[in-house]
Amino acid sequence: MLKGFRDFILRGNVVDLAVAVILGAAFNAIVGSLVSDVLNPLIAATIGKPDFSGVILHVGGGAIKVGNFFNAIVSFLIVASVVYFAIVLPMNAVMTRLKKPAPVAPPATKTCSECLSEIPVAARRCAHCTQPVA
Repeated sequence: MLKGFRDFILRGNVVDLAVAVILGAAFNAIVGSLVSDVLNPLIAATIGKPDFSGVILHVGGGAIKVGNFFNAIVSFLIVASVVYFAIVLPMNAVMTRLKKPAPVAPPATKTCSECLSEIPVAARRCAHCTQPVA
């Protein structure tokens, strides 16, 4: 029982996933700082408010905080673009360079010169017209 658990934990996918989660949490802190310390002051300089959190829709007796949703969208777009341009795009380029072209298999059939039917490459006579094939 413990051997199976050990094999599961030491499997490459589990370790890679754990590293990805830890790095994702650290990257989330970086993006949060970028949004709150860099982008929000730029937004404040252009529209006069420090971020979108002030955008609230009042419907009946409730308040819909649309601005917080906009802030989350901005953070997500930053994370998605950095992941795509810094990880996915270069990794696809590397994998394309490393990928060897598939070997071309020799044809399994040839065409009979008399009746133009497909016959196996090793055949000496056509199965359809019984003519000798070179």
